[in-house]
Amino acid sequence: MDVIIVGGGIGGLTLALLLHKADIPCRVYEAVPEIKPVGVGINVLPHAARVLTELGLEPALAAAGITTSEACFFNRFGQLIYREPLGRHAGFDWPQFSIHRGDLHAALLSAFVERAGSDRFRAGWRCVGAEQDGDMVTVHFRDGTDAALPPQRGRAAIACDGINSVLRKQFYPEEGDPIYSGVNMWRGTTRWRPFLSGASMVRAGWLATGKMVIYPIRRDIDPMGNQLVNWVAEIETPDYQRRDWNRAGRLEDFIGPFENWHFDWLDVPGLIRSADAILEFPMVDQDPLPRWSFGRITLLGDAAHPMYPRGSNGAGQAILDARALADCLAQQQATEAALAAYQARRLEPTSQVVRANRSTPPDAIIREVYRRTGDRPFSKIEDVISHEELVALSDGYKRVTGSDKAALQLRPIS
Repeated sequence: MDVIIVGGGIGGLTLALLLHKADIPCRVYEAVPEIKPVGVGINVLPHAARVLTELGLEPALAAAGITTSEACFFNRFGQLIYREPLGRHAGFDWPQFSIHRGDLHAALLSAFVERAGSDRFRAGWRCVGAEQDGDMVTVHFRDGTDAALPPQRGRAAIACDGINSVLRKQFYPEEGDPIYSGVNMWRGTTRWRPFLSGASMVRAGWLATGKMVIYPIRRDIDPMGNQLVNWVAEIETPDYQRRDWNRAGRLEDFIGPFENWHFDWLDVPGLIRSADAILEFPMVDQDPLPRWSFGRITLLGDAAHPMYPRGSNGAGQAILDARALADCLAQQQATEAALAAYQARRLEPTSQVVRANRSTPPDAIIREVYRRTGDRPFSKIEDVISHEELVALSDGYKRVTGSDKAALQLRPIS
C-alpha cells in the first residue's frame, strides 16, 4: 500500500522524505535514466527552508549554496532603488538559500536514498498513465526504449512530473500548451568575484528594455575566492520555443540590451560573456485548475500549478504542497479524503501565486520606477517613489505567497 510518487524532482523528493518521516511507505519513479544536474540557480525562501530544515537538510544546503542576506533592486543605469534583508537577516527563524538546482536536488536525493533505501527510488521509469480500481491505483510506465515496464500498484499516485505532466493531461486532455508570457529568458552561471555583500540577490532593469536577476549560488569555488554566480536575462520577445531545461541559448540573441550595463558594483556584459554555458527557455505558466485530486490520484508542484519563475516561488510552492499533502495523509485514514483535504488547503493559495506572478510580483518595484521615471536616471529615489510604497509592494507579494514573517512565525508545522 505504498504511495507512488511520479517524478523525482524537488517536489517529489521532498514529499518522499516527509512521507518517510511520517512512516508512510512510498516509492519514487523518475523518467530520466540517469540523474544529472539540471537547470541553474534557485532560491529557497524561508517558508520552504522551514520544511527542509525540519527534514534536517539545513547544514547540507548551507554548505552547498549561499545563505542569502539581502535583496537589491536597481534600474538599468545601476542606481539603487530599494534594499531589504532576507531570511535570518530579516528576523526569520529560517534562512533563505541561493543554490544550484542540481545541488538542492542532490541533497534531497541523497537524504531519501540514505533514509529509505536505494530500492525506493527508480530511475528510467516514464509514466504513461494511471487507473483506479477499488482501494488501489495502478500506474503504467515505459523505459527509455519505450518498452513497457511492470505496472505499479499502490494506495495513491502523486503526479510530481512537472509542467508537461502525463497525469495532468489524463484529467485535462483538452488543455492547451503552456501559456507564453511574452518574455523570453536566457540563463547562465559564471565564475566571478563576489559583488555587493557577496550574498546579495539583485533584480535590475525592466522587461521592455532588458531585465536581469543575478545572485551567487556557490562560494569559494577556486583559490581566488570566486563564486559561481547565477544570472537570468529577461526580455519581452514575441517569438519563443517550447521550454526545455537543457536547450542552449545564443549570446547574440540577447546581449544587446545589456552591453552598456557597466556598474561600479558589477560589469554585467562581462559576467554574461564569461558564462560557462547559456540556456534559453520561455517564461510560461498555465491557468489555475479547478481541481487537482481525482480519487486516489492528485497533482503537486508544476504538475498542479505551473507559474512564472518570479519571486522564487516555483520550487518553494512545490515544497509547501509536499508539506500539506504529507500532513493530510498522516492525519486522514481514508486516502481519498486525504487527497481532497490537501487540494482544499493548497489549490486556492497557489492559484493566487500564479495570478500574482502575472500581475504584481516582486519585480513590480522596478516596473513602477521604470514607469514613473520614463526609463531615465533619477537624482534621488525619494523623488520618484516613497520608501513606504516600496515596502508595501514587497510586503504585499510576501503575503500572497505565504512568505511574510508574521504569517510564517504564527503558522505551526504539524
